[in-house]
Amino acid sequence: MEMDIMKVKGRIFDIQRFSIHDGPGIRTIIFLKGCVLRCKWCCNPESQEYDIQTMMVQGKPKIIGRDVTVEEVMEEIKKDLPYYRRSGGGVTLSGGEALCQPEFATALLQACKEYGINTAIESTGYADFNVIEKYLPYLDVYLMDIKHVNSAKHEKFTSKSNELILENARKIAETGANLIIRVPVIPTFNHTIEEIKDIAAFAKSLPGVKELHLLPYHRLGQDKYEGLGREYTLASIEPLSKEYMEELLEAAKLSGLLCQIGG
Repeated sequence: MEMDIMKVKGRIFDIQRFSIHDGPGIRTIIFLKGCVLRCKWCCNPESQEYDIQTMMVQGKPKIIGRDVTVEEVMEEIKKDLPYYRRSGGGVTLSGGEALCQPEFATALLQACKEYGINTAIESTGYADFNVIEKYLPYLDVYLMDIKHVNSAKHEKFTSKSNELILENARKIAETGANLIIRVPVIPTFNHTIEEIKDIAAFAKSLPGVKELHLLPYHRLGQDKYEGLGREYTLASIEPLSKEYMEELLEAAKLSGLLCQIGG
């Protein structure tokens, strides 16, 4: 393996082992620092800034973010090779947004493929497509958020319009990549049956796309905002009931896609 790939540096804030989400099988999730969106519901607000930060956690300061090489991350990843092979699992790059660190992320994906490890990325798709193209040869699964088809509403809740995202979703699909569409279902933003139907219809229009995952809103990251000295602006909204999520699931299934809650 080329040593220059192993020496490429990037900035992460966490490595989570033994995950059963964000791709098939048992996975290791690498959380990268930095994101161009500012989603109001983001459960990892410490991921948004590329800079290394201090966050108060249970009354104590915690440094968020560290610089690592591909080689250092691979040492952690390789610990679980037997679990990946038995379960069909592997490695998922998350964040933040892994598209914000293309040199490091693509080198890490390439290193994983050298070891025969299944790879995935959890991504907003907000980047120039020539950046995204660099990832595709080393990806087995592209998990892409489509949060809304209405651009004005998308910008109100995420700080960015959605035209580039929708355009990239189509371009990714047209490459033949294994693209799975995921929808974070957020009350007051995209939780109506008609909004979910519209997103599902868009997903269905993408060539080769077969799956859509609905991700229920939760408040697990709310305390992190206080720890960062930030306001959590969705504090007044409640998670949707299981029964209502099932209604949304049935609405999404009308598209003909394979739909599920969670993923």
